[in-house]
This record gives sequence, C-alpha cells and structure tokens, in this order.
Amino acid sequence: MTDSPLEHVSNAPETSTDGPAPAVVLIHGRGTNERDLLPIAGRLPDELHVLSVRAPDPLQGGYTWYELDLSAGGLHASQPHPEEFRRSLDLVYEFVEWAVGEYDLDPERVGLLGFSQGSITSLAALCEHPESYDWVVALNGYLPESHEERVENATGKPVFIGAGESDQIIPVERAERAAELLEEAGVDVRFEAYPVGHGTHPEEIRAVSAWVAERL
Repeated sequence: MTDSPLEHVSNAPETSTDGPAPAVVLIHGRGTNERDLLPIAGRLPDELHVLSVRAPDPLQGGYTWYELDLSAGGLHASQPHPEEFRRSLDLVYEFVEWAVGEYDLDPERVGLLGFSQGSITSLAALCEHPESYDWVVALNGYLPESHEERVENATGKPVFIGAGESDQIIPVERAERAAELLEEAGVDVRFEAYPVGHGTHPEEIRAVSAWVAERL
C-alpha cells in the first residue's frame, strides 16, 4: 500500500453495491479540517463511500488549501495564491487517483463536494480533469479567474452551486457568476441561494442530498 497524498477520513458505504462503490470526496474550507463536512455527508445516499480530505497547511487550529491573493481589491475580490492553489489541485487529483485503487471505488462515479475554499478547489478541479469527477457540489464558493477559460472542459457535467444570500465572505454574486459561466459553457448547472451567511441551510442540504441521489 502506498501512502495517501492527503490525510483523510474514510467511511465505507452503509449500503453495499455490486462491484466498485460510488464515492464522494469532501473538501473543507479555510481554517477547518477533514471532519468539518462529515455531518453533510451523513445526509447523502448510503451507497456512497465518503472520503474527507485535510488541506496541507496548518492555519489557526485548522488547515488551509492556499493563502489568499488580495491584490485585486480585498477579501471580496480575492483569488487563490497561484502556486499554492496549483499544489492543492494536484494533491486532490492525486488523492482521487490513489483512493480509486485503495478503496476499490468506481472511477466513473466519484463526485466532489466542497465548501468555500473547497468549493473553489472543486470547481477548478472539474475544469482541469472532468474525466476524473462525475459531479460537483460547490457551496459558498466561486470559479477562480485562472479557470474561467477552461469551463468548456466541463461541458455536460452536473454541478450544484449553493450560496448564502447574506454571505459576507464570498458574496452571492460570485457564486452566481460561476453558475452563469458554467451554464454558458454547456455545464448542467443547478444554482440555489439560501437565507444564510457563510454557511449552509437545512433546505440546502436536503436539496443537495436529493440532487446527488439522482446522479447515482
């Protein structure tokens, strides 16, 4: 057995499937850890193998995927630090490739579910390697400028984008723009905004669970 590219939690599916299992890879936000999104995963279909990865860099008692580039105009216009973002995207890709073999996953049924930084990372990963991810759930994030010209790579892929109407960290307009850019490129986008800030809403989690179930 080779070492995993990322520290992670692995929860085998509660419902067995014939052959390799479908999976979801959870990608947490800035300053948290690999356990942060597990409550959401608990609401997803039982046949999913849940893998929740930890970002590589320590930050304030948690972890981060990259530092922020604030040169474009502060937090609300921030972009990922280019080199650190590149490293993290490569780590996610390497992890999924590793996990498919390690846990006997169905390589054609691996989805990504990210929040905030994890959402940004998930959307960018889909634009880079659409063949590796079956679907993406992107909550409270945006599509980084570095990947706006790659959206056509994801044509036909299903993406759920959720946003908080009063999000003061990543304004809802940034999530809306991501949805618009992806939809224009032929991506199968569902966009929903909820009465919440930089977090998730119970109705959102129910919608995500039903949406993911439709993809299986």
